[in-house]
Amino acid sequence: RYADSPDGRAGARRLRTLAALAERAESPMETRLRWLLLKAGLPHPEVQTDLSDVKGRFLGRADLYYPEARLVIEYDGINHRERLVEDNRRQNLLINDGFRILRFAAADVMNQPDLVAVRVRRALELPA
Repeated sequence: RYADSPDGRAGARRLRTLAALAERAESPMETRLRWLLLKAGLPHPEVQTDLSDVKGRFLGRADLYYPEARLVIEYDGINHRERLVEDNRRQNLLINDGFRILRFAAADVMNQPDLVAVRVRRALELPA
């Protein structure tokens, strides 16, 4: 309700923007990662995109995805260690099918957001 208020409340506009970004994300940190990419002037990535091989077989779901560059961006949360075997299997399938993958953890997103943006920009081959 606060974000929907038309009376110019402090932060309401930013809150609406963040709420829109959170749509389809599976964690708050995925939303934060996407927010930092957009703040850096990078294009909007697709969110929670199912990826398939050339025969249409499901390979996995990308947290964030830039289809033109076949660039998958993954946020590795706290439970990543528990899912390591499955994540590695999925990553190998994606790489073997020509996808490129960047992985980031909370320390990257929180402590080095500029470096995260630079790495994604380079992977997308966009000028600074």
